[in-house]
Amino acid sequence: MKWDELFISNYATPDLTLVKGKGVFVTDSQGKKYLDFLGGIATNVLGHAHPAVVKAVSKQIAELGHVSNFFAHPKALELAQLLQGLTGDKSARTFFCNSGAEANEAALKLSRKTARSRIVATDGAFHGRTMGALSLTGQRAKRTPFIPLLPKVKHVPFGDAKAMKRAVNRKTAMVIVEPIMGEAGVIVPPVGYLKELRSICDATGALLVFDCVQTGMGRTGNWFGFEDEKIKPDVITLAKGLGGGLPLGAMIAMGSAAKLLQPGDHGTTFGGNPVATAAGVAVIATIKKEKLLANAISAEKIIKRKLSKFSGVSEVRGQGLLLGIGLDYPVATQLKQRLQLRGVIVNAPNEKTIRIAPALNVTKVQLEKFVIEFQAALKEVENV
Repeated sequence: MKWDELFISNYATPDLTLVKGKGVFVTDSQGKKYLDFLGGIATNVLGHAHPAVVKAVSKQIAELGHVSNFFAHPKALELAQLLQGLTGDKSARTFFCNSGAEANEAALKLSRKTARSRIVATDGAFHGRTMGALSLTGQRAKRTPFIPLLPKVKHVPFGDAKAMKRAVNRKTAMVIVEPIMGEAGVIVPPVGYLKELRSICDATGALLVFDCVQTGMGRTGNWFGFEDEKIKPDVITLAKGLGGGLPLGAMIAMGSAAKLLQPGDHGTTFGGNPVATAAGVAVIATIKKEKLLANAISAEKIIKRKLSKFSGVSEVRGQGLLLGIGLDYPVATQLKQRLQLRGVIVNAPNEKTIRIAPALNVTKVQLEKFVIEFQAALKEVENV
């Protein structure tokens, strides 16, 4: 049977069927092997079939596959404790869910418990496709078909602290931003921007929410992606890399924000599932054991140093292994296709950007292979 005969057409018809993965490589149904530099869109932080994740989920599914939220279980408790430790704040409390959109929906509901209803987000941001998360998303093409969305959501330019200061007042429930905008093309804010947001929220009493769905779990060389500014938000949302390929999201609230939701205010059937949280525990343990935060920074330096010299590349932006390769000409889709033909998977969020987000344990040899194939594909596109 064909894709179009089975699925709703909310996705474009894929041109590859992937059947197997190992490390940073995947194999398609024809047996062709690819270097996966998209990583399930920043999700497979340990690559494919990492032994620690395989062992953790296999052991857990054989012991206890699912319980309702009427009961506790050890892996959810262990993972919540680990996340609390990563925040460095003992007041941190976690709500588990299944995706980034769900984590942001939870943050949205939490913000309503402040008795305020106005929200400020940023142009170009991506926070999910469910109706609440879509209301926060600052991309017109995704929003317009589903208007009317939630009222009282204002979008201001990303990286513009003055615009944010004008928009936020004492009626604002929360400000939500990505530390680095991923879907918009890996857009990095000016140094000090996140710290300015903290000051603005402190002055008005608004909650500061960092959507770390893409930047989190070591992707930037830090656990969440905002640590370089030496501030703490009131709420952190996570997903993608947290489950190492399994569906797992989280909302972490700190300080007084951690006390806003009360029993009955919110819930989910599968959030904090034993198997998914077992994977999350294994992911954090492996990142620490294999020193993958440092590896992400080292890989960033290699990619930036080598690719920035290439003709046709305007810049390489981002942090750690969430990188946007800016192009001089609008050929990103062609370049992505050429790379796929050469056995490399990347993403083109817009026509002048290639986004890469490979596994954090990518090796220097694999990085070098990517660089060689990228340069060759770029020359092919230039010669068309």
